[in-house]
Amino acid sequence: MPLLECVPNVSEGRRPEVVARLARAVVVPGVRLLDVSSDPDHNRTVLTLAGEPEALHHGLLALYQAALGEIDLARHEGVHPRVGAVDVVPFVPLGTTPMAAAVAAAERLGAAVAERFGLAVYLYEQAARRAGRRALASIRRGGFEGLAAKLTDPDWAPDFGPVRVHPAAGVTVVGARFFLIAFNAVLDTPELAVARAVARAVRESGGGLPAVRAMGVWLASRGRAQVSMNLVDFRRTSLVAALERVRREAALRGARVLETELVGLLPEEAAAGALREALGLADLTPARLLERRLAEG
Repeated sequence: MPLLECVPNVSEGRRPEVVARLARAVVVPGVRLLDVSSDPDHNRTVLTLAGEPEALHHGLLALYQAALGEIDLARHEGVHPRVGAVDVVPFVPLGTTPMAAAVAAAERLGAAVAERFGLAVYLYEQAARRAGRRALASIRRGGFEGLAAKLTDPDWAPDFGPVRVHPAAGVTVVGARFFLIAFNAVLDTPELAVARAVARAVRESGGGLPAVRAMGVWLASRGRAQVSMNLVDFRRTSLVAALERVRREAALRGARVLETELVGLLPEEAAAGALREALGLADLTPARLLERRLAEG
């Protein structure tokens, strides 16, 4: 059977008891909950799941059911863009699983969510049915608050579900994609303008690094500015290359990187590649790692 990773992002990161209930809801037979990463400033939680498509389908429907009872976007605040209580649900093929299996899982879930919960559903990345919807940022532009106006444009009719915004849950975005690494750099400055300038210089759309998306945000809980990045293809830009560029751009503006954060899990291939690049060890492969050799017997 095909094996998929699924990384639902929910718009709640400040109420641990709610996050715990959402995490419990998604764990049904056949679904492994690998990681839960919450952030109060972003007010967002990223769940990392793995399983076969059928089990994930049932677990995710349970997650939507729970989230619709817990999250009201009309009262939600956070620095991260969002359009839904369950904001985005990407499927990622693992091992030899083809991308087609992830696309099929996304389409099936989107149809079921629309029918069961009356939510408008958009498909993105490899599951997108329109070229203008491949990029998540295009769908989320304007945020939850701008959805009502956006839906008056026929070009933004959802792929599934009603042409309306749920008053508490918004809409939801479901798709299929390659591994994404969410990687943040906290700066030693409270100046949001510095983080935004660094993000513009780093991200691909600003002429920066390939396959890097970035934004500058303010972390009220720390009194610091942060460069929040998504590396959508670590084969094109590595963690090391992204961090070096952020450090360089920050230094040009009189700032430095205090610490970095990883949201969710990191593919082994990306971790090994970053270590190989940082240490200059051309022959560093998983076979050279102690725990991997032990696991292989």
